[in-house]
Amino acid sequence: METGGERDTVADMRIAIVGGGISGLVAAYRLRTRLGADADIVVLDRAERLGGILHTGEMGGEPLDLGAEAFVGRRPEVPALLGELGLSDQLVTPAGRRPLVWAGGAAHPLPPRTLMGIPSDAESLRGLVDADTLARVAAEPERALTWYLDADLDVYSLVADRFGTQVAERSVDPLLGGVYAGSSRSIGVRAALPGLAAALDAGAPSLTHAVAAALPPPSDAPVFGGIRDGYRVLLDALAEAASARFVTATPATRLARATGGWVLDPLGLVDAVVLATPAPVTAKLLRYVAPRAADAAAGIELSSSVVVALSLPQDTALPDNSGILVATGEPLRAKAFTLSSRKWPHLAERKTALVRASFGKFGDDAPLSWSDTDLIAAATEDLATVTGAVIDPVEAIVQRWPGGLAQYAVGHVDRIAEIESATAELDGLALAGAYLHGVGVPACVASGENAARRIAESLG
Repeated sequence: METGGERDTVADMRIAIVGGGISGLVAAYRLRTRLGADADIVVLDRAERLGGILHTGEMGGEPLDLGAEAFVGRRPEVPALLGELGLSDQLVTPAGRRPLVWAGGAAHPLPPRTLMGIPSDAESLRGLVDADTLARVAAEPERALTWYLDADLDVYSLVADRFGTQVAERSVDPLLGGVYAGSSRSIGVRAALPGLAAALDAGAPSLTHAVAAALPPPSDAPVFGGIRDGYRVLLDALAEAASARFVTATPATRLARATGGWVLDPLGLVDAVVLATPAPVTAKLLRYVAPRAADAAAGIELSSSVVVALSLPQDTALPDNSGILVATGEPLRAKAFTLSSRKWPHLAERKTALVRASFGKFGDDAPLSWSDTDLIAAATEDLATVTGAVIDPVEAIVQRWPGGLAQYAVGHVDRIAEIESATAELDGLALAGAYLHGVGVPACVASGENAARRIAESLG
């Protein structure tokens, strides 16, 4: 700690990281590499295990991710981190199969050339939507578009107005449901689709033109990547490399300024703090040190979900696709299925066929309260419906994720700007987490790295 107003050595430094998810673990690792072996780094987490919403379970005695199971391949953060930690051989890529969309009681190919399901042309939607909707999409460039530079609205309002409700519910909702456990009605354009907003701000004359401008250039590179033995390999390596003290099953209850640093209950006086916590927890801890930031963070809502992993006989007649997404309004309980053994070559080598069923969206937490038996039955019955196959699980695992994902709602960009502005002058305090600049694992890694950089610079 500081004595006489001056810090003695790095050995006197004590840094607290609240939150042991991927963001917090990356922050701890980066701080260790910057500050050296003598700094006292403490990671505090209210859960009994590290990892947050990343969790690798076991099925048939082998690892299987029960939270996120992939990351966006075009971002460099995760492959770079795996390389640093000597884990490059763990990097895997999908087999390249496309998903299906279940809509109108039938399976359809997921439309190509879309931006989070928003089409760049009408033809890509053929078969998924009706003839009137196809005609509307085709004619959209001819309709005048009104867009304001300071505008933000939910994705549904934009897409339904320009392309029709079927496009929003059958093409956009299934993809947003997978990323945010939300829907086009709960997600804002600027936060979730910044490239699209930028094209509209630049004067795109239609939504069709804006989508075409925002689409990434064609590439043969894999869209996603994964980790062969699950995210726990990365989490364990980060924890070991961070060489921190880990205090689990212990929530942080109060944060206050103090002479020479911060007071964080239950740890006491520390030199610096990283809050790598969900938005509601961050809001509570910032209440007395940054009230404006706390108010903004409190406005960020969370969605809950459930994953049911099924192990099926190897010869189960599953379609040759990576997954099946479910459109809004279908009489099914599951919102999506990942056909894991079809999607990932390394999982195809196992003795059984693996499938993950997902339940729950923003505003519907009911699946959290269902019994394991009911969830497994719902997953089995709905999978039989969308595949036409006989589904007879050999093994099943249920993983609940209450409040697992932040909703990037209308105004989210402004909320984050307010949070960061209101905490910018607080030396020795940094924020990280999935609510800031992206819910994906690469964005979380980046947020942890940025938080560590800020703390290291504030400590000199």
